[in-house]
Amino acid sequence: MTASSARGLFRATGKRSKPVAVQMLDGSFTKSDEGLEREKDDFYPTPPEPTRAFLHAEIDRLRQFDGIWEPSCGDGAMLREMRAMGLDAYGSDLVDRGGSADVVRDFYAFRYPAFPAIVTNPPFSECGWGNGKARWLKHALDVLDVEYMALLMNWSWPGAGGLAPFWAEHPPARVYLMRWKIDFTGQGAPPMLNGWFVWDKKHEGETILRMLDRKDARQHELFEGDAA
Repeated sequence: MTASSARGLFRATGKRSKPVAVQMLDGSFTKSDEGLEREKDDFYPTPPEPTRAFLHAEIDRLRQFDGIWEPSCGDGAMLREMRAMGLDAYGSDLVDRGGSADVVRDFYAFRYPAFPAIVTNPPFSECGWGNGKARWLKHALDVLDVEYMALLMNWSWPGAGGLAPFWAEHPPARVYLMRWKIDFTGQGAPPMLNGWFVWDKKHEGETILRMLDRKDARQHELFEGDAA
């Protein structure tokens, strides 16, 4: 987020940004009041539209699994959308946020996947390079060895230079760029684009890039039912 976009967001909401640590080019850190302080445990509930659009695009593949694991389920936002589509969705999280999780457990404590397919909005600080060194991603793909994983991520995430070796070893099967900006905080004026990054062992060949519009898989099913 740029300084101007952060200031604009808080002017619009009447809120002030909190000082955050910003890394300088020489590796040192300084405090800046132009950024947004991240929420504890990177908890940002996902609005329904990104999940519904993703399900519209990937529902046929997801239905091939006996269950879908949401390991950062938070307040259950994604679980509700997947279950509404008839998917058997299982939720876990580091903390209890109102009983949405089937089990409260640290993702890194899992040595085997609850289900072979993951769909989640993961903790970004654990997936980037500057802090997490892609720790979350490596645990999912190298330790748990999941068959399928779909992550809702910042569109600029793959551009981190340190991620190059990881990207070379684990290229995604499909990437969906969303044509709208997601308001995770409810404060309006979201500053960035997001995308869904999908790893799928069934896929062969180069990464496929697709655009994702605000579509709802349930609407598609209702339309087909009426036509029949």
